[in-house]
Parts: sequence; C-alpha cells; structure tokens
Amino acid sequence: MMQPQIVLLKEGTDSSQGKPQLISNINACQSVVEAVRTTLGPRGMDKLIVEKTGKATISNDGATILKLLDIVHPAAKTLVDIAKSQDAEVGDGTTSVVLLAGEFLKQIKSYVEEGVHPRIIIKAKKCAATAMSSKLIHQQRSFFSKMVVDAVLLLDELLPLNMIGIKKVQGGALEDSILVAGVAFKKTFSYAGFEMQPKIYKNCKIALLNIELELKAERDNAEVRVDNVKEYQKVVDAEWNILYNKLQKIHESGANVVLSKLPIGDVATQYFADRDMFCAGRVQDEDLKRTLKACGGAIMTTVNDLNDSVLGKCDLFEEKQMGGGAEQFLEETERSLHDAIMIVRRTIKNDAIVAGGGAIEMELSKILRDYSRTIAGKEQLLIGAIAKALEIIPRQLCDNAGFDATNILNKLRQKHAQGGSWYGVDITQEDVTDNYKACVWEPAIIKVNALTAATEATCLILSVDETIKNQTSGGDAPPAMPGRGMGRPM
Repeated sequence: MMQPQIVLLKEGTDSSQGKPQLISNINACQSVVEAVRTTLGPRGMDKLIVEKTGKATISNDGATILKLLDIVHPAAKTLVDIAKSQDAEVGDGTTSVVLLAGEFLKQIKSYVEEGVHPRIIIKAKKCAATAMSSKLIHQQRSFFSKMVVDAVLLLDELLPLNMIGIKKVQGGALEDSILVAGVAFKKTFSYAGFEMQPKIYKNCKIALLNIELELKAERDNAEVRVDNVKEYQKVVDAEWNILYNKLQKIHESGANVVLSKLPIGDVATQYFADRDMFCAGRVQDEDLKRTLKACGGAIMTTVNDLNDSVLGKCDLFEEKQMGGGAEQFLEETERSLHDAIMIVRRTIKNDAIVAGGGAIEMELSKILRDYSRTIAGKEQLLIGAIAKALEIIPRQLCDNAGFDATNILNKLRQKHAQGGSWYGVDITQEDVTDNYKACVWEPAIIKVNALTAATEATCLILSVDETIKNQTSGGDAPPAMPGRGMGRPM
C-alpha cells in the first residue's frame, strides 16, 4: 500500500532546489550583466529602452537601464537592487558593481557544477571627470565638470544634495547651460499681463506663499441659488473683494516678487503687473524650499501676517529666456550631472582617490592571486577565481573601445607584477598607462562600495538554493488529496 504524502505547499506552488537552482540563478544574473556590459567606460555604448507605454529612454547609466528593464527572475532582481543601492549610496559605479557581481558568479559557476558547497565559496569570498566621460555629454565634459565642481563648492559644509537643482529646458544647445549661484526655477504657466511685469529687480523682497490667487467659484462647481440679478452680483462682488483684499495685502507688504505653490490667475497677474510686481504660480515645492533656504523668510498660508520679517530678500532677481536640448538628451544629461555631483560631493567629504581605468581592480587581482598561493585547499582555487573575476573591469573597458583585451591585460599584469600599482587602460592611446599620473581618478569610496555590494550580492545569490513560487493569487487553492500533491515529501 502507498504511503500518503505529506504536502506542505498548496496547489499551484512550484519549487526547484539544489544545484540546478543555483546554476539557474547564476545564468539569470549573466543575462542582467549582458544588458549593461557594453555601457562601461568612456567608449561605452548607449542603450535605447522602449517601455510598454512607448516612452523611449536613451541611457548609459547602469542603474537607469536596470530600473527600466522588466526583470522577473528573483535572483536577477538582486543585481538590480545592488545597482540601485550603489546609485543611492555613492551615485556612480552602478555598471561596475553589476559587472563585478556577474563575473564573480561566472568564475565560481564551474566550482558549483563540480559540487563545491556554496558555503565554502562564500567563506572564501569573504577573504577577498571619470564619472561623466562615458555618458552622452562627454564632449562637453570639461564645460560641465567645472560647473559641477563650482556648484558643489557653493554648498555649506553639510553639502546638502537637494540644494542643487537641475532644470531641463528644451531648445538650444547643451553649452547654453548655466550655473546659477542662487535659486533657479522654471516659469510654469503664464497668464495675461505677465509680459508687462518687470523682468529684473535689484535688492528685492520675495513673498513665498502657499495660497491660491484666482477666482474660484466657477471652478469648484459650487451651486449658489439666487432669485434675482442683484443677489447674483453680490456673490460675484464678494468673490472679487476676497481676491482683491488678498492682493492688496500682498502689495502693501512691500514684496516685489510673489511666488506661490498654488495657481495665480490672470486677474492677480494683471494686478501685480500694474504695480510693477512679478509673480509666478505653481512653483514646485522643492524650488520654493530652496528659495526659502537661500533668501530667508517663511512660506505663508495666509496674507494676514505678511510683513518684512516673513519676506525673503535677494540682491538680484531676473527672468530670462532659456533653451536646452531634446528631451532624451536632457534626461541623460541630468543623470550624468547627478553622477558627477555625487562624485564631487563624495570627494570633498572623503578625499581618498584611486586610479581608474581598471588600475585598482588589476592591483586587487594581483594581491588576491598572491594571497591565494599562501593558503591550501579549495579556498586557494576560489580566491584565484575571484582574482580573475576582478579583471572583468579593464577587460570590458578594452572590449567596449574595440581594443585587443588579451594583449592589454597581459601588459597590465606585467606592470602590476613589477610594482606599477596605478597602471590601467589608456583609452586614448590603446595602451596601458599610469592612470594616477594621467589624472584618471575615482573616489576610493566608490570602489569600496562597489566591491562590497558586489561581494554581498554574490554571497546572497549563492546562499539561495531554493526558490518557491506561489502562482495562485486570491483565495486559497483547494487542499491537495493525499498521495496526489505536487510537492515532494518534505
């Protein structure tokens, strides 16, 4: 007689286990790496990603590409998460971190297939203007890198990132971009009368409001029942009086510039224009807060207490016509500038740097290889595999630039063996060079973070030997009949 099976997983649950699961996880991660592999370095290629909605994004930024990919495999999602964390922590090195984790797994795959226990591998692993040059804006990198450094140096010692605003305006060239040593915001929507407002003020006072300045009744679908024209006129007059009282109080406060988070309608715009005042409604919250921080004052929700103490003050206020590039270019430029701002900020906070162009990875690879020879057992091979995996960064830099990677890596190994610890790939000369002298630098913290994150992700993926998918959604599946369950005996 057959023994009844004990089923712990309900119907519609799919589970795979053991070595095949590990290999499948590693293979899934390789696919993610393929998506960003060619974007690394100054000669990296861009990716055009088209979303379901039809929106197209052109990007060279690892984190952006991975965010836009529709990745379903749970292990592969881990790589997306490390790219996101690298982006959030240090703002650059997202492609490197994915590439490293993928290569660690690739080098270790053969050991897993041979039956080395993942825990042994994990134990062994635990022993173990560059930011912008690869992006779309590399032609303008000297122009933008100076701008980025100047922008970061304008911040106070806490270096608050949210105090640097990036405004994207279409039309014109990227070189038309300017750094405003103050607060810039895009004029949102113009009502009749705005063209009569002065465009420049010296020593002006700014009212920061969170108040709607427009006639509202017809917009709010309010229902007012009146039985004669006089009554109706009273309602209309009351509404106008409310608005005019507000406008009068703002004018009497002595403000020259009125910025509000909420809409400012055409009546108000004309009123301010007649009194030589400038106004802008629907100003973004972050811009209003930046203005508050830079100019002082307070954001007011009522006009009753408007006086000098709550008005912001600035030396110069000016409205200008501006233009920038096409939308995709502007978005990618913003991402590149974000990376660069983060790097400059990190460098000011932690001023340790290492040579880029694969130099630090080659040096670490050499150190690990030397170290592996001092230990016996499986760990020696595994640490050797990690040492080899680190070479993926210079190798990929060569591949992306169309160089003979094997030839350049041989030269690099030779230089590092002779003590040339800063030698890396020279993209301009198709050779190797001392990248420290060549000023190809990266903040050490980016490398530390990338290596740590890649190692942690690898260990995490290796420690998962079973994925259980629950395919039923909604109510419970019917209980399995004894002896007929899908699950194995557990």
